[in-house]
Amino acid sequence: MSEGPLESLWQALAGAQAPEFDVRGAGRFLGSPFALDQTAVAAIGASLLAAAELAEERGAKRPVASLERAHAALAFSSERRLRAERPLGPGFAPLSRFAATADGHIRLHANYPHHRTALLHVLGDPPDERAALAAVSLRGGDELEQAIVTAGGAAARVRSASDWRAHPQGEATIGLSPLDLEPGAAEAPALPPPGPLPCSGLRVLDFTRVIAGPVGTRMLAALGAEVLRIDAPQMPELELHVLDGMVGKRSALLDLRAPAGRATLSELLAGADVVVQGYRPGALEIFGLDHASLSLRHPHLVTVTLTAWGHEGPWAGRRGFDSLVQAACGIALACGDAERPGALPVQALDHATGYLIAAAALRGLTLRARTGRAAHARLALTRTASWIVSQTRDGSEPAMQADPEPRLVEVSSPAGPLRCLSPPGSLDGRALSWPRGVPTVGGDPPTW
Repeated sequence: MSEGPLESLWQALAGAQAPEFDVRGAGRFLGSPFALDQTAVAAIGASLLAAAELAEERGAKRPVASLERAHAALAFSSERRLRAERPLGPGFAPLSRFAATADGHIRLHANYPHHRTALLHVLGDPPDERAALAAVSLRGGDELEQAIVTAGGAAARVRSASDWRAHPQGEATIGLSPLDLEPGAAEAPALPPPGPLPCSGLRVLDFTRVIAGPVGTRMLAALGAEVLRIDAPQMPELELHVLDGMVGKRSALLDLRAPAGRATLSELLAGADVVVQGYRPGALEIFGLDHASLSLRHPHLVTVTLTAWGHEGPWAGRRGFDSLVQAACGIALACGDAERPGALPVQALDHATGYLIAAAALRGLTLRARTGRAAHARLALTRTASWIVSQTRDGSEPAMQADPEPRLVEVSSPAGPLRCLSPPGSLDGRALSWPRGVPTVGGDPPTW
């Protein structure tokens, strides 16, 4: 497979023509108005091809990458495939939903306590969900969206594709490639010698949350990297996101507001090869974790930055999630009917962007090995959405059900024994695997 969606990704990754790789199986598994099966194969395939290229650049034999279509489709819903001995927390809170406004619909987000508090405050602190939805129905979509965002919450009015094209933020992101990959300006030391996997001996510092970033960094862990996720002590996290997004990693807490925390951060950065950050734009700049600061102090680092809405435009600094971007850019209306907007069958913006994060980090490492200069990548959920929307739509072939059972593996976790989806893809016929189970949040020291 070297044409279509994968080719566009490979060009965005500063590559020449995408190499061939083995895609096995047939069928359509992710039924929607969009070509999501192609999306899954292309995004995961780009990360596998980038891994094979990095292995060769580090002096190892270039492995042959392969991917099974059904496994790729399942990987785009990995959080739904978790099997534990007890019920796990929900992925969406009751108020994280579409709601009717006085002039259309809005997508609300209330998964985190601070977002729920902001939403309810804007609605007049209603006593229950029914009263909250009644309050929403009395407000205009644009006005309510802005009020929620101003209060520190997250929401997006449901727009058509044409409305999004005319919106200032849509104008700032539509037509852009799925990602930017820019070479660094300063010399970087050589990478360590190759190991059994493409990323063996490499270190990734992970400042990401909520599916997209964690998907990318856990893929790097499956490819051999030591991934250390850093969280602030005061930040809540949903159990489902911990179990799905932290598999294969180590986890440490670090208070960057304290001098000791910042000193530890400096040591971690000096020893890292890649930094991936997916917090709201501006949130980590005060700690020197923006690309400009990192490139000056640690020019050896490959840096990957993820945002929801893009790095330019009036919404560049706004909070956002997959569900909100689907609502704002026209996908929700395309997936709905005359009565109500709908959603993609999986959180495809998150998962596709996650594998693009991995691919970008791998290509950045290859450029460092090849040219002596690290690279910086920028991605956004809106840019992934534009890429998905631009692809040729699927036909009327009915979607099949992919069986997850043969692809589930057991790992340790804070919830006890956990069955989760194995990482998609193989190299030279050897299936990728998780190097460790799910850590306890903050259960590891903040050291390499």
